[in-house]
Amino acid sequence: MGRKKSGGTREKLLTAASDVFVDKGFRDATVAEICRRAGANISAVNYYFGSKEALYQEAWRHSFAASCKVYPQDGGVGADAPAAERLRGQVRALIARIADRDNRDFFISQMEFINPTGLLKEVMESEMIPLRDKTVALLKELLGPETPLPQVVFCEVCIISMCIHPIMMQKIRRESEGPDVISDLEAFTDHVLTFALAGIAAINSSRPEPASPLRRAVTAGAISR
Repeated sequence: MGRKKSGGTREKLLTAASDVFVDKGFRDATVAEICRRAGANISAVNYYFGSKEALYQEAWRHSFAASCKVYPQDGGVGADAPAAERLRGQVRALIARIADRDNRDFFISQMEFINPTGLLKEVMESEMIPLRDKTVALLKELLGPETPLPQVVFCEVCIISMCIHPIMMQKIRRESEGPDVISDLEAFTDHVLTFALAGIAAINSSRPEPASPLRRAVTAGAISR
């Protein structure tokens, strides 16, 4: 028989665990503190999740799902909108999600990058790869179907980095009581989009024009001789 589910206790454990893992990372977080913050018995973690490791994975997944619900990947832009508008929707959603001070999944991920446990690798891949595939498909649409996949991925990495790095720097400055680097997320979104589209246009314009049928025939003839 499967375990009984108590939405209240389980949800409180996931919320408390997300906070503790953000504050302390996996290794320094304790089950005792998580249960204390959740107002739960210390045996509750084992009852609902089986282990601290499983709680860590589920806390990230729970936080990621909650974040994506608030900030859906498409940013509210319909699938029939022009590709540039859909890219803006994705950029805006990512920036807003990272900039949200209540966001937990992103900062748990950052703690994992700094002090890796390996526990989130499969969980993160299962949740994030489908989102990344959508972004790559959108960029391939903008770059053209003939664009090699590595070049599409380079573009994706550059755009994601433009979204993440400034917001991370802003979080660090806030913790040191410094001024915000970015005060207008809409203006920053427009800047990232303008920069990205200009880069895409530059890549597209750098490609040689496809040879005409006549030129191909002449070239083939010259080669055959």
